[in-house]
Amino acid sequence: MKFIRNFSRLFVGVVFIFSGIVKGVDPLGTAYRIEDYFIAYGVEWAIPLSLILSVFLCALEFILGISLLFNVWIRRTAWLLFPIMIFFTLLTMVDAIWEPVPDCGCFGDAIKLSNPETFYKNIVLIVFTAIIFYGRKKFKFPRASGYEFFILASFGIGFLWFSFYNLDHLPLTDFREWKVGNDMDPENGEPKIYLIFRNIESGEEEEYLSPDFPWQDSVWMAKWEFVDQRMDDSEVIKAHELIIESGEGEDLTREFICNPDYQFIVVAYNLQKTDHDAFGKINTLFVEVDKHDQSLIVITSSLKEEVTEFRRLVQTDLHLDFYYGDDAVLKTMVRANPGLILFKNGVVIAKWHYNDLPAYEVVKEEFMKD
Repeated sequence: MKFIRNFSRLFVGVVFIFSGIVKGVDPLGTAYRIEDYFIAYGVEWAIPLSLILSVFLCALEFILGISLLFNVWIRRTAWLLFPIMIFFTLLTMVDAIWEPVPDCGCFGDAIKLSNPETFYKNIVLIVFTAIIFYGRKKFKFPRASGYEFFILASFGIGFLWFSFYNLDHLPLTDFREWKVGNDMDPENGEPKIYLIFRNIESGEEEEYLSPDFPWQDSVWMAKWEFVDQRMDDSEVIKAHELIIESGEGEDLTREFICNPDYQFIVVAYNLQKTDHDAFGKINTLFVEVDKHDQSLIVITSSLKEEVTEFRRLVQTDLHLDFYYGDDAVLKTMVRANPGLILFKNGVVIAKWHYNDLPAYEVVKEEFMKD
């Protein structure tokens, strides 16, 4: 039983530490998932608390994991851990049955689990957690009690610094599809076009992959007539769900994302919540980018009227163009409001938080190699 208890302690501890870190590296992403739960359960009034809860819950999960790993304060930890696991097991059971939210985000964006998979994972964890809880009095810390507080306090302070650093800058590790180096060409591959012909005499129909049909055979062409065509895009791989639209609704996604020259894109998903001071730097950057005949645009999910009012408030350059996209997609592109992304030929070259917006000369020296 001692081996089983220690294995349970180490296993649950490692899982909690890993889970806390991969969510703590992206506190905003975790906050967005908490918002999904608030909306699903009809408590939208609590949405302003989502970021605070994100940092708190990630820190709590990490500290519980550290406590288990280092075998400190196990009795206190067990009294916290077991009820928490019961609550989240019941919550993920509801998710698995009714799916009020599409993704619980238990491992952030690092590991994607379906709602049923998350529930099964919690069933396994709660078994080991129960072993820890019922054997809590048999765990002994090998050193004086003062070390216990020192260990937990040190790791706790370190984790809070880690979380707030990732909030004030970009996540140290980006697990999303828009990370630096990824090719974000909207579609990789071409759809297949199939042509359907009917035999004039027999009425038999045949399907050919365009242009692989005997169009040069005059005898064959005399006996067969074109009927219809169909498109198969099952092999076309979509890199993302972003659609960049003009104010008139024109789809300009490929024009900007796949620009063969360097393309600067400012993502400000909500202009009412965006950092106004950052747009002073963005205006300065836009002037330099424009001088070099390159493109810098802003994408937002705000309404046209809000864009007009925002221009007036922050006095943006009148030549700086605003385009529109879905807020959920914009939030995944960069964890900042606003954030800056540099593209070339569809590839993400670099990303910046509004606290770290660079001067054009810095970008040119470090990222524009040709």
